[in-house]
Amino acid sequence: MIDSRKWARLRTVPTDTDFERMLREADLRVTRPRLAVLTAVHRYPHADTDSIIGAVRADFGEVSHQAVYDVLRALSTAGLVRRIEPAGSAARYEARVGDNHHHVVCRSCGIIADVDCAVGDTPCLTASDDRGFTIDEAEVVYWGLCPECVAAPPRATAAGG
Repeated sequence: MIDSRKWARLRTVPTDTDFERMLREADLRVTRPRLAVLTAVHRYPHADTDSIIGAVRADFGEVSHQAVYDVLRALSTAGLVRRIEPAGSAARYEARVGDNHHHVVCRSCGIIADVDCAVGDTPCLTASDDRGFTIDEAEVVYWGLCPECVAAPPRATAAGG
């Protein structure tokens, strides 16, 4: 679920007009559910499906789980959103598409942030041995602790430690 303290920063979200243009350019009909889901994905990068459903319902009223799943699939297929699935995590969605960036995940709270390729345009797309594959994407996930979790006092364990 969305941790509101982590999303307290103001995010620049495109306007409804921008979203309508994006949908039309992707040859998708402009519908209220598509606009609502695009807004939620832009507003809450790396949100899971349940969080997106909650955001859509908070802003636009009742919508079925299946409708959101269908819209996310259509938007992913059209290249308007990207689905990521870090190990041990539910699928998450982001609006940053068209590049081959990576992610850093906090082992404690689970927040995810974007990380650009370390050097050059997309050096991670040049495998030492591609085995004959035509590589178009590489997935690198860095794991660690976010600054808030590093700064937080240690939690007491059930044994009192």
